Amino acid sequence: MRTALLQSSGRPGSTVENLKVLDEAAGRAAAAGAALLAAPEMFLTGYAIGDDIARLAEPADGDAADAIADIASRHGLAIAYGYPERSSEAVYNSAQLISADGTRLANYRKTHLFGCFERDHFTPGDQPVVQAELNGLRVGLMICYDVEFPENVRAHALAGTDLLLVPTAQMHPFQFVAECVVPVRAFENQMYIAYVNRAGQEGEFEFVGLSTLAGPDGIARTRAGRGEELVLADVDPAFLAASREANPYLKDRRPGLYGSLV
Repeated sequence: MRTALLQSSGRPGSTVENLKVLDEAAGRAAAAGAALLAAPEMFLTGYAIGDDIARLAEPADGDAADAIADIASRHGLAIAYGYPERSSEAVYNSAQLISADGTRLANYRKTHLFGCFERDHFTPGDQPVVQAELNGLRVGLMICYDVEFPENVRAHALAGTDLLLVPTAQMHPFQFVAECVVPVRAFENQMYIAYVNRAGQEGEFEFVGLSTLAGPDGIARTRAGRGEELVLADVDPAFLAASREANPYLKDRRPGLYGSLV
């Protein structure tokens, strides 16, 4: 399944403009044969927008979700994107996956909030594994800091995730996560991981780009630079199956020894 990663900070503070950016990227991705387009953490509104996070937050089935469903169906590809989700009085840092026919497949709320900024603006989610079936693959959702906890990714591996989508807002000086941690996570859990980042300066944050799709062999199939970019790579189920057979980490686990971890 050809997968496109949209590395962009869009137009912070403007949902309307970010939908336009997403629409244009979806057109380019579809023309290149992609079946899935993934956008970064908080792409719908921008990340460093302070109290506008609460103002611009929408329900998972809100107007923006309808607009993205229309983009997905017009271009014939699935779309995953980050956004602030309002549910009752709470606001979550969420990611949603919408199919190529406009169906909402999965919605995930970030479980591990990073730093004072996120803890001041969001409520943490409490469901670590969220998945959907897409084009014969089991696709999981996670957001940024979540992937830095090995237990999180291992839980997805044990639940059968084939492709883990990780919209992110990775900032300087933590670029080693994209360069080193993500490929290792893919290898040790025998899955593909698509880590799609924001780029450039936004408020107090400098986003480092380096969006990556890493394979179960720990090798990056594509890696963006530091600026705005659309990169593509293929997720190969046959290669994944062969890699899992050759690297039986999950089969060789001894869970009885790990009780002290929890």
